[in-house]
Amino acid sequence: MTLAKLGAAALLAGSLSAAALVVFTAPERADAAPEPTRLAADLKPASAFTDIKSRDLRAVALFEEASKVLQSPRCMNCHPAGDRPTQTDRMIPHQPLVVRGEAGMGAPSGLACTTCHHEANFDAARVPGNPKWQLAPIEMAWQGRSLGQICAQIKDPKLNGGKTMAELVHHMAEDELVGWGWNPGAGRTPAPGTQKQFGELIKAWVDAGAACPKG
Repeated sequence: MTLAKLGAAALLAGSLSAAALVVFTAPERADAAPEPTRLAADLKPASAFTDIKSRDLRAVALFEEASKVLQSPRCMNCHPAGDRPTQTDRMIPHQPLVVRGEAGMGAPSGLACTTCHHEANFDAARVPGNPKWQLAPIEMAWQGRSLGQICAQIKDPKLNGGKTMAELVHHMAEDELVGWGWNPGAGRTPAPGTQKQFGELIKAWVDAGAACPKG
């Protein structure tokens, strides 16, 4: 009997947690093989853009810098265009198969997010965790969208959870689940820079008029 079958049998018998099952199954999947953690990229500080005289051009440049975070795997994996999240730095379809569900927490009759994802990363099984773990609303699907489209989504209260621009800045700079992107656990590259730098870039973008890149 393979390790995967032994792990599944033990889980059915109630003697293994879902996280433990990942330890048995993950090494047998080619697309779930461990990845070396890469060094996180840097972010330019908001002050690096103060010399741009045009407000619109400055706002676009600030958003383009912030997009290094928004378009990183740490954000993109939880902002899928469909009902299935992606995972790892390679952004492969989530294994095991899970779907969004009505509240972004997985299908109630299937595999809920909290079956495997708990309040903290469990590095022994390479399972990420956070108290707020869930998918972003489908209105904020970013994968496959241009930077200009992502920018427009973030600004639109109908597509950003009803947030004002001030609330959006606070969300980006302070939200715990957003902050997980800089503490993603073993085998995952952190988002560029720091959450503080990211929040400062978003605030500077808003202060400059929040113009979006074209396209």
